[in-house]
Amino acid sequence: MNPANAGFFVLYCHRKLLYFAGMKKIHLFPVCIVLLAVSCKSNDKKPDAKSDNNMDAARNFIRAALDGKFDEARIYMLPDSVNINFMDVAERSYQNIDQSTKDNYRSSSIHFHKTMAVSDSESIVVYSNSFKNDHDTLKVLKRGNDWLVDFKYLYEHDSDTLEGKPVAKDTLK
Repeated sequence: MNPANAGFFVLYCHRKLLYFAGMKKIHLFPVCIVLLAVSCKSNDKKPDAKSDNNMDAARNFIRAALDGKFDEARIYMLPDSVNINFMDVAERSYQNIDQSTKDNYRSSSIHFHKTMAVSDSESIVVYSNSFKNDHDTLKVLKRGNDWLVDFKYLYEHDSDTLEGKPVAKDTLK
């Protein structure tokens, strides 16, 4: 119920209660306040998660993953089958580690070491977290108005370069 209708509803109920109450003295002010508060309550749903730029998307994705919030991390991820499978594996691995390691990941900070713009809609981000200090690399892509992390890039490039691995020719015939 929107606030304009809520005010009308409160006045309508007030008049009806006075009609039925007759000569009895009823304190309607607390009742009206409660009705108004209930009718104006907003949804507790989170707004759609959006990233304004490539660094925002990378930071949101990494922070959610470090905190063990994999459903939230998926919001910032390019939704293709390979990314989804890699995220499922990462989530299962996270669930199997001990609590102290999880706490260390949650309390760690994110360090961005290098960002390379491949184009206006694609960039490569090299980062680490203060717990492990291992440099990892993500590709961030702009799809429509949203920046999304291409998680599979973490596994598809050499660790010492920003270049992708060459596709090996299949020797089986």
